[in-house]
Amino acid sequence: MTEIQLDVPVEMRDGTVLRADVYSPAGTGPWPVLLSRLPYGKQSALVIGLLDPLAAARRGFMVVIQDTRGRFASEGEWEPFTHEESDGYDTVRWAASLPGSNGSVGTIGGSYFGNTQWMAALAKPPELKAIAPMITWCDPEDGLWTRGGAIELGVGVSWSFMMGADVLMRRHATDLEGLVSSVSSLVQDLDGLGRDGYAELPAGQFPAFARHDLPELGYERSRREPEWAQSCTVAGRHDEVDLPSFQVGGWFDVFSQGTLDNFTAMRRAGRSATLVVGPWTHTNFRNMVGDVDFGFAANSDFMGMRGRLQDMLFDWFRRTLGEGEPLEPDTGNVLLFVMGVNQWREETEWPLSRAVDTEFHLREGGRLTLEPPSTSEQQPEEFTYDPMDPVPTVGGAGLLADAFRPGPLDQAAVEARKDVLVFTTEPLTEDVEVTGRVRAVLFAATDAPSTDWVARLCDVDEHGVSRNVTDGIVRVREASQGEPAEHVVDMWSTSIVFRAGHRIRVQVTSSNFPRWDRNLNTGEPEESATTARVARQQVFYDSTRPSRIVLPVVPA
Repeated sequence: MTEIQLDVPVEMRDGTVLRADVYSPAGTGPWPVLLSRLPYGKQSALVIGLLDPLAAARRGFMVVIQDTRGRFASEGEWEPFTHEESDGYDTVRWAASLPGSNGSVGTIGGSYFGNTQWMAALAKPPELKAIAPMITWCDPEDGLWTRGGAIELGVGVSWSFMMGADVLMRRHATDLEGLVSSVSSLVQDLDGLGRDGYAELPAGQFPAFARHDLPELGYERSRREPEWAQSCTVAGRHDEVDLPSFQVGGWFDVFSQGTLDNFTAMRRAGRSATLVVGPWTHTNFRNMVGDVDFGFAANSDFMGMRGRLQDMLFDWFRRTLGEGEPLEPDTGNVLLFVMGVNQWREETEWPLSRAVDTEFHLREGGRLTLEPPSTSEQQPEEFTYDPMDPVPTVGGAGLLADAFRPGPLDQAAVEARKDVLVFTTEPLTEDVEVTGRVRAVLFAATDAPSTDWVARLCDVDEHGVSRNVTDGIVRVREASQGEPAEHVVDMWSTSIVFRAGHRIRVQVTSSNFPRWDRNLNTGEPEESATTARVARQQVFYDSTRPSRIVLPVVPA
């Protein structure tokens, strides 16, 4: 029977005591150790979904799940990211020395506790032998705090609010009246996010954080203390991590590109790296995602008859931590879920070298064609962008308040707006597979000193229903008012087959709120801007300014 020890203390180098639950298999060992360090509560459903400690113990692993500093049972002050590198190092060394341990530690977890793995690995504790960071970022300026220069408002506000409950409970531990009042106020603001709570200004100095005196996800602190951003930045440091890694991501995860970037960087560094990407969101690894049922094969408990994803991870840890055939350098598998045909496909690389960047041009009359614009197409498309009436977030790779569902959703309401331009191909005569990183090249002008450009790729089925596939944003901080300029929108990556009879569609607009903060079109800093102005936008698609989307098409 598994032995469970709760709230086991471990002292960090500065004397702060963190606490962990330790699960040991029946017997005397020795066993390899799986470690997860997270701020969400070590017995929460979030950790069980990614690491079932009882299942791991039955597979012969000792499991250590720790509350990070300042959270739940652990001592200290809660400062997101600040201490994770040193605390991770100290905890790995302690876990390796536990009675019954074989001295080898692997780390596992996702999101914040995917990043705690990277930070521990960068600290280089000698007992750390393998890491499995899932659904986590590479560069916080590309998906965590900002994206294309815009603030990741949706995740930043809701996450900070959710983390605030434990902060307030600690603060008012001996003051019941203060506790009830403060938590009630926080819950009221959290509930309000589904209505207009995200609309408070300034977005870059969000008033609710000061109102509740809460630590925030890190955008605001990183503006004040740029050097502090290194406390959760992996980008540019992969060469320092000489360990095998197992990356797991989802096409509709808020950190989908970060997962891919971490994988490619580890491969470039010559490390053994494995990659699995499903059609999943940040919190949903099942087969029903958004409005689409991708088939039970997509479910992480089935994986197209490969068994449970968690068992795949346990098998991998057996090879990397002992009692299994060790991994050879530069080995590792790539397993991608290809949407549209709804099948898993094994590859040996990412990105796919056989994919061919193919330009689809925005054309007059809302057409999207392989042929470039003719010389007769001279008039730009125009629309008005009002930050006080932004295009609402409908689906996508988001992690917002529950009112905003992620994944592929019907875009009818978005595409009916006058401030959304739509360009569509004719029905396809054959399947078209797009697997890789997508980008839009827009020649556009604004009469404002600053504005945003948003591009979205959609799949229009045979019934005319348009569903989002992937999107991106770019913030233009110093626009030459009225002058056309070229803007590249990084739309991140996907894998989908647009089926014969379907159509490929591109949306172009200037907002996606509240996923990203609104550009108020004034050029004022996000930390102080509270006044908005309307912008007149133009998108060009003539022969000298050919706006287009570039799709990595995989030949049949």
